[in-house]
Amino acid sequence: MSQTKNFNLPDLGEGLPDATIVEWFVKEGDVIKLDEPLVSMETAKAVVEVPSPVSGKVLKLAGGAGDIVVTGHMLAQFEIDPNLPQRAEGQDTGHHHGAPAAPAPEPAPTPAPAAGAAERADEGTVVGAMVSSNAVHTEQAVAVGGVKAVPAVRAMARKLGVDLARVRATGADGAVTMSDVKQAAEAGTAKVGSAPAAAPQAVQAAAVAAPAVRAEAARTPLSASGKPMRTAPPGVAAKGQPEPLKGVRRNMARVMADAHSKVVPTTLTDDADIHAWAPGNDMTSRLVRGIVAACQAVPAMNAWFDGDTLTRTLHAQVDIGIAVDTDDGLFVPALRNADMLDARGVREGINRLRQQVEERSIAPSELSGYTISLSNFGMFAGRYATPVVVPPCVAIVAAGRARFQVTPVMGGVETHKVIPLSVTFDHRACTGGEAARFLRVLIDDLARPH
Repeated sequence: MSQTKNFNLPDLGEGLPDATIVEWFVKEGDVIKLDEPLVSMETAKAVVEVPSPVSGKVLKLAGGAGDIVVTGHMLAQFEIDPNLPQRAEGQDTGHHHGAPAAPAPEPAPTPAPAAGAAERADEGTVVGAMVSSNAVHTEQAVAVGGVKAVPAVRAMARKLGVDLARVRATGADGAVTMSDVKQAAEAGTAKVGSAPAAAPQAVQAAAVAAPAVRAEAARTPLSASGKPMRTAPPGVAAKGQPEPLKGVRRNMARVMADAHSKVVPTTLTDDADIHAWAPGNDMTSRLVRGIVAACQAVPAMNAWFDGDTLTRTLHAQVDIGIAVDTDDGLFVPALRNADMLDARGVREGINRLRQQVEERSIAPSELSGYTISLSNFGMFAGRYATPVVVPPCVAIVAAGRARFQVTPVMGGVETHKVIPLSVTFDHRACTGGEAARFLRVLIDDLARPH
């Protein structure tokens, strides 16, 4: 008698509630072997390749690319093939959650001779040979449709609208790399759905027909009579379709809402005078050094706070969460042991983290566990801010856009360059005096020439 198995989406990170399907490596009706790539999933932290937990025929897949699957819900259904290798019952990999489900009748007829027999107990979320934490992200280039690429590269290609089959591969063993995809996107030589290269006549014909269509749909603030049109409320004339948040942006929404409901935020602002800086100072490195000095002077700001038990944890080391803005949403990787790094070490560490975030190759452990945060939003625009403290941290520093201002000096005035600073702290765990002393030490450190 054939057996069916429901494979539920495992927890692909540290308690992540769901994940988004990036690409299936199989289709319904295919036969897959144990530990062969089944699907790539995008979580709030990375693109993860999920292997098959069994050998057998794929009966059902839970949705298509872009669909969101809740952790613990069915991801795929298999008909187990006893003639192919299977994992022994005692060889699960740590993703087995809860007791086996009670036997239930088949929801639909299957090729089994006894369709009314009870199913084999569902093994929940046993995930191939995956292990928890960072080992999940050991990605290998998998050949799908004749193209070798890791899941993160496939996700980027999908995002940029690049057809991997038309990208010139430069990676090892003919694999398409992240840079290959980006270069193809910039050059526009591998767009999804574009014609192979010929058909200039078709392009010209489309170009001739396009003006008529554009003219018909062109937007104008004037009516047909040439008078200004009356506007309607957004809910009446809105044409955009709501779409579910996915991946990083979905997680950001949850984290910000949770922070807003728990933290009692208070923000202090001031300016750091950097007129004395010698040439060659790296602003981010100096900010990191200043935060380290301030944390060492006021340990209460380099702490975690548990509002449920009303306990705080002071940290001897300073691990700074560096806010990194991306098109997908906000990442906050941790610069570990910042108190032990010199300026060069800080810059190398930040560059490494930014590159890993951009390539979506960063390990989940690098996106948590920091003791205080830094947002250098001034590299874009803005002067002061009210940055959000994310529990369990109790403080975050934000640096605005540097500017020149007139400063009184020895009875006269000079033009000095200053950095606007904002420090938000959780007033449940820190006093205003502690936050002010922290800011004072940070300003004094930034005022030093080197």
